[in-house]
Parts: sequence; C-alpha cells; structure tokens
Amino acid sequence: MHWRLFADLAEAAETREVSLDLDAEATVDDALETLVERHPELREHVYEDGRLAGHLTVLRNGSNIETEADGLATKITPDDELALFPPISGG
Repeated sequence: MHWRLFADLAEAAETREVSLDLDAEATVDDALETLVERHPELREHVYEDGRLAGHLTVLRNGSNIETEADGLATKITPDDELALFPPISGG
C-alpha cells in the first residue's frame, strides 16, 4: 500500500510518498502505525494522547476514512492509497 503525505507532514518525513508492505489482514490503523515506525518524526504530528490527532484527515482511495463503517479498523489491500492531511486553510 502507499501513503501520500501533505504539508508539514511531508516536511517532517522529508518525503511526500511512502510505500509499505503489510500483511493481508492489515487495517488503516496498522498502516498508520507502520508509517510512524518508519518515520518516527511524524509521531508528534500524528498522535495526541495515543490516538490519531483530531485535526488530521485520513483518506483511503480518495474517501474520508471517517465515512467508512470501520473507520481506522478498515481493512486495506496492497493496491490502496492512503493520504494524510493536516488542516488546510487558504485565502
């Protein structure tokens, strides 16, 4: 599976894209933890009190994971693309 990182998350990880090989039963939460294990500098950006920071948005194949029935427990496939966004503002 493949992660896309945006804004300060990409800056912290020093990359915009990360590919991961996960087992067949992996979930979005597993992919998130593996991402942070590979790029520990993301931990302070991604987690608050051991949970996904409330200001972040996770997309799976373009859909907000919050709309998935299982949320972070949603199973992923090797072809999935996950994206991690901080709040975005503009003018």
